[in-house]
Amino acid sequence: MAPSLVEAAQQAAPPTIKGALDTFLEDGAKTALAAAEARFIANNPRSKQLHELAVGVLPGGNTRSLLHTSPFPLSMKQGKGAYVWDEDGHKYVDFVGELSAGLYGHSHPAIRAAIVSTLDGVGLSLGSTTAQEQRFAAALCARFGLARVRMTNSGTEANLHALAAARRFTGRRKVAVFAGGYHGAVLSFGGDDGGAPAPAPNTVDRADFVVVAPYNDVAAARAAIAAAAPDLAAVLVEPMQGAGGCIRGTRDFLRAVQDAARAAGALFVLDEVMTSRLAPGGLGAALGLDCPPDLVSLGKYLGGGLAFGAFGGRADVMAVYDPRAPNALAHSGTFNNNTLAMHAGCAGLAGVFTPDVCVAFNAEGDTLRARLAALARGTRLAFTGRGSLIGLHFTQRGVHVVASSDDLARAGRRTDLRDLFWFEMLEEGFWITRRGFIALILDTPDDELDRFVGAVAAFLERHREIMAL
Repeated sequence: MAPSLVEAAQQAAPPTIKGALDTFLEDGAKTALAAAEARFIANNPRSKQLHELAVGVLPGGNTRSLLHTSPFPLSMKQGKGAYVWDEDGHKYVDFVGELSAGLYGHSHPAIRAAIVSTLDGVGLSLGSTTAQEQRFAAALCARFGLARVRMTNSGTEANLHALAAARRFTGRRKVAVFAGGYHGAVLSFGGDDGGAPAPAPNTVDRADFVVVAPYNDVAAARAAIAAAAPDLAAVLVEPMQGAGGCIRGTRDFLRAVQDAARAAGALFVLDEVMTSRLAPGGLGAALGLDCPPDLVSLGKYLGGGLAFGAFGGRADVMAVYDPRAPNALAHSGTFNNNTLAMHAGCAGLAGVFTPDVCVAFNAEGDTLRARLAALARGTRLAFTGRGSLIGLHFTQRGVHVVASSDDLARAGRRTDLRDLFWFEMLEEGFWITRRGFIALILDTPDDELDRFVGAVAAFLERHREIMAL
């Protein structure tokens, strides 16, 4: 493709003219974004009305911060299969996939059958142990190579209880984490905006965390873990940073972190809340990490679409929660073993998302990401991720190899281009997160994936003057 007039001018222009061209391109993005936002407002009056009502009873009209978008969030009315419909009647291919929890879609027959049979034949909230929780626990242990497992209501809870286990087992308090990491609603670690990495303001026990930067830096990880060793209870890491932008950890990095944790006398805690869906035994096993790990956290899709989390690992570490032992840690939770999640989760794992299905599904995701990446070469758009989880990144200078959030910060994030893409993909009938995260749903039709590739190609061509490097 021949360079555009703007591209040719950029290549030939001295710095002062390049600065003027950058301003021209930013103004072009601003104009396109304003027009897209105006169309969004005009096309979604019912969602706007519902948001205005919600503001009267919910702070900001919202009870889940991630779902807020400006000028107002879309309100969804219905989901079926791999599609959702908003309150204004628009139909979308669901690429949000409930941030990886919606793997089975919105009406999978096996999940529906498990829920209906549980309601009819078992009932809700029995207030006791049940045979089904043992069956589900056995399935989780077999699938992910765990000696013992306990259930929670979310991935956040799973990580909190895993860290409590590590602290009790080691008698230490500190936990090493990584910049850009997200381990739940109260366990978030920033530093990807160019500032010093630090726990988010709402992170619990903020003083107990050592934030290592950057992710994927073996030397930095080894040094930080060794320095904190006397007080270090655990090293908590995602094998691929999910909320951080689908940034993959390298095999060498993760093995180095695992080995450094062991050398420091700390537990290696692998957060697989998102990534367990990327390989039959979880991403850690696929990357050759020890199985079982000291501790692993799970969640999202494993509840079959219902609220769920779990943590497990070595028998001796998990024994700190054995209620038969004196001074055992308490692990409470009214709905930890709720009947719906125990039955729906087991039905999905054992009967739907089998190892063979997992492999084939993630191969489809890899193929889709490769097609998108090929389109994006030479532009300000880049794609990251693995398998069925994909990240989208817009940067001023363009970056197509992303090892950490530092790479994105240095390249200059372009939230205006990201927002423009989001608005225009909605118009094409694709529901994705505004921050640029895609979690594929099982049985999404191939022609819809093809249509998305076409929509991305059209976006890049339509906005060539502001997207081309």
